[in-house]
Amino acid sequence: MIQVTNLQKAYNGVTVLNIQGLKIPQGESFGLVGNNGAGKTTFFRLILDLIEPSNGEVQIDDHTVMRNDEWKKTTGSFLDEGFLIDFLIPEEYFNFVGKLYHKTDGDITEFLETMKDFFNGEVLGSKKLIRDFSKGNQKKIGIVAALLGDPKILILDEPFTALDPSSQIRLKRFLNDLQLKFNMTMLISSHDLNHVTEVCKRIVVLEKGLIVKDLQTNADTLKELEAYFAV
Repeated sequence: MIQVTNLQKAYNGVTVLNIQGLKIPQGESFGLVGNNGAGKTTFFRLILDLIEPSNGEVQIDDHTVMRNDEWKKTTGSFLDEGFLIDFLIPEEYFNFVGKLYHKTDGDITEFLETMKDFFNGEVLGSKKLIRDFSKGNQKKIGIVAALLGDPKILILDEPFTALDPSSQIRLKRFLNDLQLKFNMTMLISSHDLNHVTEVCKRIVVLEKGLIVKDLQTNADTLKELEAYFAV
């Protein structure tokens, strides 16, 4: 479970995130939506201890994330290309990440075999450096690397951006399968309301760093979100 308590982040005296309380139980698919500057990426960076909060804390499975490595064993994430080692080819990068999780060469090879459909023949065996791939394929590489450690929690920031339509469909199918088969907790931010409502059972709307809606996804959720953002 992820628990957020009195979490605030301010820059130069301006508060960009202020979440008094939030619980995300194990196995929940949690969508985060909001306009640019709403605080979505800041929130994810605080959860992952990439930046320090101005106040409050985040706990994962009763471990405070700040200056604590215990929760990292069960958490996979990809926020942006900064997570990649772009002077490696994909196989080298996957091998590096896999070894961090004590995976054998056989484990890594077997795992990548299951990702071939998602890669659609465009990544493995190309011998290209990661920096030479398109933004969409870099995103695929980062998402797959985030899954190498068999995480209980997966955090993805704008995973559908830069993907072509076929890859977006594959990713939605893939995420839904992971949630059903492994009861994986997923935190997914997206500007695409259609995609996030198809993948996530709960949607939280951030505006100026505050939670303004917390919805259980149903047949009317997409229309409700569209109406909110159309104002």
